[in-house]
Amino acid sequence: MVPKIRSASLINITFLEVFTTVSRSRSLLVPLCILAWLTLLLPGISGCSPTTLPSATLAPANTPNSTGQLQSTATPTSTSTPAPVPTPTEALTVEALPTLPPDVCPLSGEKVSDPNVLERRPLAVKISNFPNAVRPQAGLDRADIVFEHLAEANLTRFTAIFLCQEAEKIGCIRSARLIDLEIPAMYKAVLIFSGVSPGLVPRFQNCDFSDRLLSPDPLFRDPDSDDIIYRVPAEGKAYENTLFTDTKTLWQAIERRGWNSRQDLSGLVFAEEPPDGGSPATHLSIVYNALYATAEYQYDPDRQAYLRSVLGEPHLDEVTGEQITVRNVVVLYVNHVETDIIEDELGAHSIEIQLWGEGRAVILRDGRAYEVKWVRRQRPDMLRYVDGEGRPFPLKPGNTWVQVVPLDFEIEIE
Repeated sequence: MVPKIRSASLINITFLEVFTTVSRSRSLLVPLCILAWLTLLLPGISGCSPTTLPSATLAPANTPNSTGQLQSTATPTSTSTPAPVPTPTEALTVEALPTLPPDVCPLSGEKVSDPNVLERRPLAVKISNFPNAVRPQAGLDRADIVFEHLAEANLTRFTAIFLCQEAEKIGCIRSARLIDLEIPAMYKAVLIFSGVSPGLVPRFQNCDFSDRLLSPDPLFRDPDSDDIIYRVPAEGKAYENTLFTDTKTLWQAIERRGWNSRQDLSGLVFAEEPPDGGSPATHLSIVYNALYATAEYQYDPDRQAYLRSVLGEPHLDEVTGEQITVRNVVVLYVNHVETDIIEDELGAHSIEIQLWGEGRAVILRDGRAYEVKWVRRQRPDMLRYVDGEGRPFPLKPGNTWVQVVPLDFEIEIE
């Protein structure tokens, strides 16, 4: 299958790279170089579909904020014309959750050999996916849940949640984004990250889990952060892509700080056998950026899991050298809003991914795809997945990758 590649997505990042390269020169030819490059390129893309992020906005409403309070707030500023948003309907009535056995991981549905691991606090680690040289990453295969989301310039980053498995190496670790004001709140997790852009500093310093941040950034730094998040230089990798950690070090660190305690992580249900219904789904293709950020999943019936690929190549783990396998893939359709917060030196804006309320989701498991809804009513709530009647939708026991996409984003399922 050949994915439907949106050609304009090549432009966003290619121009970024060209601009970064030529701007290092003091030559008067710099503006001419850029102009010539655009002159050659633009005629070839005049008929392409645009890939700017959907800027659909919601009316001001009671929405969770990062201080943990429910407040009425105006929607963040968007610099482009809002796309239409479906008219809100009456909130879905969601059934109560069954209780999991005491030796079952609440994030993966798998039995744990030592129930004491469930007494610790989850970890949310921010992991890079750009440039291509950061791959293979370390530790993504050991996470219970991984979120992939848009950052800026149609690039993506990961937030990996660890609770029930150990990882001897995790990284490389990079800076957090606005969505990381939501994900750690859902999982009551410690956030491990390299820092944030200046415009986001107050948001993270004043969020309701600001006492659970681990970062080498001086604005968030604590005394022994160098021993928790450390440099592992490697040939071909830029300095900023050499930050790593591991679960043993992290859980020891949060134990010393008095943060390590069992959390209420109810929200998910699991079943070995797939539900009735659904449609065949042996292949999923998601093109965030055709040059730097694609995600593909191919179902392997022998492993009863999806094999993950990036840019047409197997997505490997650095430590094991093996291709990442995934039991559940969730495509989460969420409103994306371009804010007025500047994210980088090239003027890219932060994207607010409004991961609250409810919305559409597609879940792939056992080679089939199911249309469901995601629900998150209160800020401390974990994401829940329900069918059209409000019944909890069961995931397959094992790891889950959540692919966060804008409301009108196109994916391909076969």
